[in-house]
Amino acid sequence: MTTPATPPQADQAPQQPQQDPHALYTSPIPVRTPGLGDAIASEWTKIRSVRSTMWTLGVMIVLLLGVGLLTAFVVSLSEAPLDDTPVLSLGFFGVLLGSICVITLGVLTIAAEYSTGMIRTTLTACPSRSRILIAKAVVFFLLAFTITTVTTGVVGVLQTAMLDGATPGTGFWVRSTVGVGLYVATLGLLSLAVGAIVRHSAGAITIMIAVVLLPLVLAIFMFSPTLAGVQQALLEYSIPNQIGSLYEASVTTSGPTGWEPLWIIVGVTAVAMAGAFASLDRRDV
Repeated sequence: MTTPATPPQADQAPQQPQQDPHALYTSPIPVRTPGLGDAIASEWTKIRSVRSTMWTLGVMIVLLLGVGLLTAFVVSLSEAPLDDTPVLSLGFFGVLLGSICVITLGVLTIAAEYSTGMIRTTLTACPSRSRILIAKAVVFFLLAFTITTVTTGVVGVLQTAMLDGATPGTGFWVRSTVGVGLYVATLGLLSLAVGAIVRHSAGAITIMIAVVLLPLVLAIFMFSPTLAGVQQALLEYSIPNQIGSLYEASVTTSGPTGWEPLWIIVGVTAVAMAGAFASLDRRDV
C-alpha cells in the first residue's frame, strides 16, 4: 500500500539560497576613502564644541580689548606728548597677556585627548597619525590667526581714535595686525607641537610659559659683567621682545626687527612640528 504524496502548501515561501558565511560583506551604500578634508571637518567640530576653546579665546579677546583700551585711556590722561610715538605700539601689552591663552589652547587641542583617552577613538576613526596632526594644526592655526588679527585690528582702530600720536603707515598697520596674528598663531602651533610630544596638559603648558617668560626673567637678574653677552642675547631673542619688535616697541636697541621675529618663530615651530610627527609615529597611545 502506497502513501499518497503530500501536496505543497500554497502559502509556503520558497527557500532562499544559503550564503557563504565566509564571503566578504559588500555595503550597498557608496563608500569613499576619507581624506584630509574630512579630518579637518572632524577637528573643527571638536575644537568648537569644547568649553576650553570658548573660555581661552574669550579671555584672550577680553585681555586684548581691555588691556589695550585701558592703556590708551591711561596715556590719554597723561600730559606727555605722543607726536613721535606710534599709537599702535600700545597694543603690545594686551597681546603679550593674550598669548598665554593661545598657548593654553594650543596645548589642550591635542594633549587633552591623551588625558581623557579620546585619542584612541580619534586614531580608530583616522589611523593616519600625520593626517590627524596636520588637521589639528590647520584648524587651530586658522582659528587663532583670525581671532588675533581681527581683535588687534579693532584695538588699533580704537587706540588711534582715542589718541593723537604719530600716524601709522600701511606697513606698520599690517605688521601690528596681520604680523602679530601670524606670530601669536605660530606660537600657539609651537605649543600644540610641545603638547603632542609631552602628552600632558599641565606639563606642556608649564614648559611653554617657561619658554615665553624665563629668558627675560633670567636676563633681568644677570648682574655679572661676564654674562653681559648672554644677557643681551636673552633679551633680544625673548618672545616678549620679539612681539615688541613687531610693534616697534622692543626693549633693546639691537636684535630682530621688522618681520624677522616671525621668521624666527616659524623656524623653531617647524623643528618642533617635525619632532611631534616623529613622536606620533614611533610612540604608542
